[in-house]
Amino acid sequence: MSDQHDDEYDDSGPEGVVERLQGIDEEAADRRAATLRAGLADYDLDDEDRLLLEGGESEDLSLPPGAALPVLAIVGRPNVGKSALVNRILGRREAVVQDVPGVTRDRVTYRAEWEGRPFTLVDTGGWEPDAAGLDAAVAAQAEVAVELADAVLFVVDAIVGPTATDERVVRMLRASKKPVRLVANKVDDVRHESYTGELWGLGLGQPWPVSALHGRGVADLLDESLRMLPRESGVAKPEVGGPRRVALLGRPNVGKSSLLNKAAREDRVVVSDTAGTTRDPVDEQIEIAGRVWRFVDTAGIRRRTHLSQGADFYASLRTQAALERAEVGVVLLDVTEPISEADIRIVDMVLESGRALVLAFNKWDLLDDDRRRYLEREIEQDLAHVAWAPRVNISARTGRHLEKLVPALEAALDGWDTRIPTGRFNAFIAELAAEHPHPVRGGKQPRILFGTQAGNRPPTFVLFTTGFLDPGYRRFVQRRLREVYGFVGTPIVVNMRVRERRQRS
Repeated sequence: MSDQHDDEYDDSGPEGVVERLQGIDEEAADRRAATLRAGLADYDLDDEDRLLLEGGESEDLSLPPGAALPVLAIVGRPNVGKSALVNRILGRREAVVQDVPGVTRDRVTYRAEWEGRPFTLVDTGGWEPDAAGLDAAVAAQAEVAVELADAVLFVVDAIVGPTATDERVVRMLRASKKPVRLVANKVDDVRHESYTGELWGLGLGQPWPVSALHGRGVADLLDESLRMLPRESGVAKPEVGGPRRVALLGRPNVGKSSLLNKAAREDRVVVSDTAGTTRDPVDEQIEIAGRVWRFVDTAGIRRRTHLSQGADFYASLRTQAALERAEVGVVLLDVTEPISEADIRIVDMVLESGRALVLAFNKWDLLDDDRRRYLEREIEQDLAHVAWAPRVNISARTGRHLEKLVPALEAALDGWDTRIPTGRFNAFIAELAAEHPHPVRGGKQPRILFGTQAGNRPPTFVLFTTGFLDPGYRRFVQRRLREVYGFVGTPIVVNMRVRERRQRS
């Protein structure tokens, strides 16, 4: 999303840049890019930089098409620091942390990354045996998380030592036959390491001493976690090839199943006014306007409510796995209701996954003039950060305008697949920097030395710079990329590599 600093980079429009770029000869652009590339020899580059510049890859850490991210679950009894460890791994304060047992009740998933390898991280509520009521639901979701994980981190309090509950958790973990590492948390310094000796008695092998609060030992734990995790998840079976995959997402009861049934011309999935009828993703190969697609109807993503059955958490993880295997996400919004925080969270989930995005405004046949005025205002305010996503107004119940999904999907996937030649991209960057150079910060003005598109799906660009570029300036680059090259329906990633000039000997 934009912020107050974005105004520094606003201008009258991209028309002049487009005209100049269209007038640049391809060979001239390539020669200029080669000159800029040669100039990087004066800067300190690492092996990964050189491989990127030569068009190679340091290591192919991306998943094959159709594969799902591996899943790492964090379990343990209440108040041992699971959420603090999640925050430390994510590098941001995401999970709620409080010095009271049982703050985390729902099983919550996050997209994480370590050493360039992405994975799904699952934070669970504290596990208690023989629990009743809400506590029983918390224990059930922890067991579901283990069942649906590729590997598990079992967190214990090293200061308290092993407890009877910890021993019960160990028995549950052994029965799951999943790879497990024992994490001894709250080892804040060397003096506390002696406390880990008792934990060998749990029979899970070497305890990994960490301090989630201070970060001590977490990097070593993550290195070990990557050795446990498979390259792609064994939780969900991937499907490779065939028609392009479309995930239908949205809150419960927005019409996802109705849309799939209408597009398939049969009652493929159960439709009910009761929210949450769909639990598992349902695949269906369908034809719309002469084009074949593979649609996946997913479970509605709820607010983080205190649900009584682990099946809802199972459905949430399956939904996320379905999105990981899809190429484009169609987010359905009910136009008869205000756009909610849950709607925005689902849109952001698609962005974080790096998939193409289409917004489908459902139940359009039920929209009256008063609600239409409010809806337009909500779209302008709440969905401004995805103004580039194609919008389609449909009625899943009647089938009205379903055929308009096809051009929207095609446009989004075309944007997702787009590549810009290196010469033309550097010409674009040169024009942009000449018209709107980065502001001086702290007496220095960062310069962009060279740029290249490192990949597509989604389009990912790398800028070699002499200093850190403001987030607002990077958003400005993204916005101008869209204005000049389109990139309809796809997120754009702009990464930086700040490099210093080589010291002359």
